[in-house]
Amino acid sequence: MSACHDSGNRDHAQSAVVHVHRGGPLVALVGNPNCGKTALFNVLTGGRQKVANYAGVTVERKEGRYLTTAGKALRVLDLPGTYSLNPRSPDEQVTVDVLMGRARGEKRPDRVICVVDATNLRRNLRLVLAMKRLGLPCVVALNMTDLAARRGIHVDVDKLSLELGVPVVKTVAVRKGGATALRTLLDAPAEAWRGDAAHLPASETDAPVVTVEADHDTVQRILVSLGLDVHAPHTLSDRIDRVVLHPVIGMALLMVVLFLMFQAVFSWAEAPMGWIESATTWVADGVTAALPDGWLRSLLVDGIIAGAGGVLVFLPQILILFFFILILEESGYLPRAAFMLDRLMGSVGLSGRSFIPLLSSFACAIPGIMAARTIASPRDRLVTIMIAPLMTCSARLPVYALLIGAFIPKRDVAGLFKLQGLVLFGLYVAGVLSAMGIAWLAKRLTTRGLPRPLMMELPTYHWPTPRNVAIGLWQRASIFLKRVGGIILALTVVMWFLASFPAPPAGATGPAIEYSLAGTLGQGLATIFEPIGFNWQISVALVPGMAAREVAVSALGTVYALSASGDDTAQALTPLIAHSWSLATALSLLTWFVFAPQCLSTLATVKRETGGWKMPLLMAGYLFGMAWLACFIVYHLAVAAGWG
Repeated sequence: MSACHDSGNRDHAQSAVVHVHRGGPLVALVGNPNCGKTALFNVLTGGRQKVANYAGVTVERKEGRYLTTAGKALRVLDLPGTYSLNPRSPDEQVTVDVLMGRARGEKRPDRVICVVDATNLRRNLRLVLAMKRLGLPCVVALNMTDLAARRGIHVDVDKLSLELGVPVVKTVAVRKGGATALRTLLDAPAEAWRGDAAHLPASETDAPVVTVEADHDTVQRILVSLGLDVHAPHTLSDRIDRVVLHPVIGMALLMVVLFLMFQAVFSWAEAPMGWIESATTWVADGVTAALPDGWLRSLLVDGIIAGAGGVLVFLPQILILFFFILILEESGYLPRAAFMLDRLMGSVGLSGRSFIPLLSSFACAIPGIMAARTIASPRDRLVTIMIAPLMTCSARLPVYALLIGAFIPKRDVAGLFKLQGLVLFGLYVAGVLSAMGIAWLAKRLTTRGLPRPLMMELPTYHWPTPRNVAIGLWQRASIFLKRVGGIILALTVVMWFLASFPAPPAGATGPAIEYSLAGTLGQGLATIFEPIGFNWQISVALVPGMAAREVAVSALGTVYALSASGDDTAQALTPLIAHSWSLATALSLLTWFVFAPQCLSTLATVKRETGGWKMPLLMAGYLFGMAWLACFIVYHLAVAAGWG
């Protein structure tokens, strides 16, 4: 372990901060967005960080350890992609701060691996030149050389090394053994990483003023010497983009892709959901038969199995949804979707760059809010953060699936589509439209500022890597199962306790739960939620749902299991609520979860990203107000239509 008194930065020097760093040389991976840094990081460290075929996936530093073949332990940092050392967004600022030694709690890297996309040397080499001027020991990992070779781009590595004055090695980060040359170099002493660049200035402050034009001229000279200064012919990706990016055909294609994705969520998941339901019922019946009537059997059957089991059944639908999202990410289609939606986003005061954070919010609002760091405009970034929770996160899917399964009949529409899939698609669209509405309102109430044209790299299409898709699905399943076995199970037990105690008084005629703490709490909350059609059981289930939205399903499972009697306790939740609720109540609850206030973890993330409690409190307030008002309108319209 080493210590460092960081006197190189004015702010830090004023507060005399002493940073203590973990031991071992620090190696940083630096490069343009989408050049394969994270894939290389995973290869070296054995990590499973998210990779995708578009820029902006990595928005914060990630650290791993690598043991060289000679037994030397290295700390490896994966830094967000940047095009230059003049940061334009918070994620690029992270990279520059680390490279300059200004990052709090982190020392300056001892070595830098500059990852370069071999298919686009003209753009990537500018960052290499900037890195050389920092004076840090540096090597170039010429990545994606397999893809470059297929395009007829053959790079003379020795000549490129001579031109740059630093070692250059070929890598193919997605292929086994694709980093062998780099691994060998990681055992070499730091002096070997400097190549013949020792004559370069020792620090950036000593460097002569270098203009963008000068770097452009240097890159052009290098490309000429390598025989790579010719325009590449149109690739297959270019030909595909003529269709995918067509203003009419492309937009229609985007709608079809999204629509089919939601259709598959219901169509494909039917069988595995049935298997899980059967297994849950089998376990519940077994426990009921094995244990005598009492509090332990009630806890296991009515609490844990009815609660956590009621959420677990939606795992297949979540995995099917993410399977499609991962395929779109891996193929390179997502940035095209952002390009297609740029005009729409511009009409509400945002740019297409907000699309990726908003899309990430379909998985969970937290990574979506963090991905907003890639947005350079502070106003656009804040608006994107504030509307990100309106995107339908995966935690809402169990609630949607429960209510749709209970109240929407399994009917085909036009002989092609499932009505349940159409309703689910409509709920996702409702979330998007409400987010656009809030963004439009923010545009009217805040300074519009200068137009912000979208500058986004469109990666080459490629077939999704089965390993990356499998890892992505495994990670989503692990996250979901950990939530089921962690917070959902814990809150289910708490809900069971609140719904079971105190015992009903002597001579009580109603279900015992009505006399419990949960019953008392639910009846108190019902005064707020009755006008929007919620009974006390729904009202009390919304409280643990603030910790995680899918807990509302497990809470309903526990509450209704304890409200029932006799053999009904083993029934699945879906037929119970279908029998107990009106369609108006179900539509109102669906509407609630379109706008529902965020879970506490999301609010904490907003506080961290905005630097205070003002924005998270504003977010919670406006989402609650919107949810209640929308539910009130929907419920009373449904009652007027005879669905009450």
